[in-house]
Amino acid sequence: MKFYKLFLVLSIFVGAYAMAQNDSDLNQVPKALSEMPKDKLKKDEFGNWYYYDEVQKAKIYDINGEQVIVMDELLIRANPKFNNQLDRNFYFFLNKKLNRVYPLFLHALEQYRGLENETATMDERSKAKYIKKRQEELANEYEKQLRDLTTTEGQVFAKLMNRATGKTVYEIIRELRGGWSAFWWNVKGNMADVSLKTPYDPHKYREDNFIESLLISNWNYGYLQPYPGYQDFKMEK
Repeated sequence: MKFYKLFLVLSIFVGAYAMAQNDSDLNQVPKALSEMPKDKLKKDEFGNWYYYDEVQKAKIYDINGEQVIVMDELLIRANPKFNNQLDRNFYFFLNKKLNRVYPLFLHALEQYRGLENETATMDERSKAKYIKKRQEELANEYEKQLRDLTTTEGQVFAKLMNRATGKTVYEIIRELRGGWSAFWWNVKGNMADVSLKTPYDPHKYREDNFIESLLISNWNYGYLQPYPGYQDFKMEK
């Protein structure tokens, strides 16, 4: 079943996106400090020069003629326990869906945070008019690719937005479009096996536990770029 029930909220958020991850980049040796342009160099709190390597997720120093690599702090999470082979297959199935929808999520999050900032000082009427204009612009350009998302990809998208914003997609739609609109989009979402009200809870929902494990693994290995504030999410037991 093609996922199209979240088209409204996606079309509000999503601008153009392009993301290509070349696995060979992960095996590249970081450049020497002397090879980097001066505008890429920074100083740490001790006065040492370094540059930040986005692929390796590390600070690269040159100390006494030797290259020193200081990796970012890694998030540590135990691998999920699989009850059977079907469980394991679903885990890797989710990984494919996560990797497909993640670039879309990053731009949706950026658009949402941008909308929050842009409309913060607007009155309700001006805010509604501005959001409607943005929705129509983006819908015309990205309707086809949004409608190509599957139900599972839509569910993963909804959970990622909740993890990043602390709000369910239902709450986001209600905030941007009004309670009545949010009610009907929740009904439509449930009809497609996508609940817009269900919060992201890795302790309570096994699928969310899998998604959290996959997120951390992909971030640690550099397959996915962490979103700003990704470490702010705290799981409550």
